[in-house]
Amino acid sequence: MTPDQLTTAIINGVNAGGEQFLEGTLAATLPIIWLAILGLHLGRPYILDMIDRFTLRLGADLLWLIYIALRDILIISGVIMSFMFLFPDVVTADQLPLTGGLAAVCLFGVLLIKLMGDPDHYIRDFRFTTYLLGLGALFYFVPYVIGVQANAVTSGTIGNISKFLVTSSNPTWAVNLGYITIVILAIMGATAVVYALRTGGRAEIVAESQDALARK
Repeated sequence: MTPDQLTTAIINGVNAGGEQFLEGTLAATLPIIWLAILGLHLGRPYILDMIDRFTLRLGADLLWLIYIALRDILIISGVIMSFMFLFPDVVTADQLPLTGGLAAVCLFGVLLIKLMGDPDHYIRDFRFTTYLLGLGALFYFVPYVIGVQANAVTSGTIGNISKFLVTSSNPTWAVNLGYITIVILAIMGATAVVYALRTGGRAEIVAESQDALARK
């Protein structure tokens, strides 16, 4: 082996190892992200109760700002980290939840509702975000627990179901679901862009206009 070939082999090995490390880190972090998102969303009544106990308005405002910032940043992070489900080479090489891409669609739907509505003030929007988060959690945790985690300890019919729910052992479904996810995300992204360009992303203007028309 020549020095150039050895250098190329080392570089390729380092790149492949770094890619595997990154993908493994994302796969291990996403369940934690999902649990944190669900915890913060379902813990909203507790935060509101804590705000009512503050005697200093500044402290209440800071707590609310920290809460919504942490919650929304985690949702955005979950969407970004879920982009790995869109790459065929990643889903066919790594053991990932089969419907993880659809879970990312649900998270993006939550962001779209937050752009076009106000879940923190309107019960209908809050219910929609709750339904989407619940559906996304099912899409992620069912194949993650039954598939990825149980894949090595199950056999028979349950083992076949477990293998079906893992992307690396079911590459055809994994790649096709990835393409479906890309199409849905593209449609939702285009909807968000059109809405932002038309309204500047300020949903309250639309709500105020509707209220004004209703009074007339």
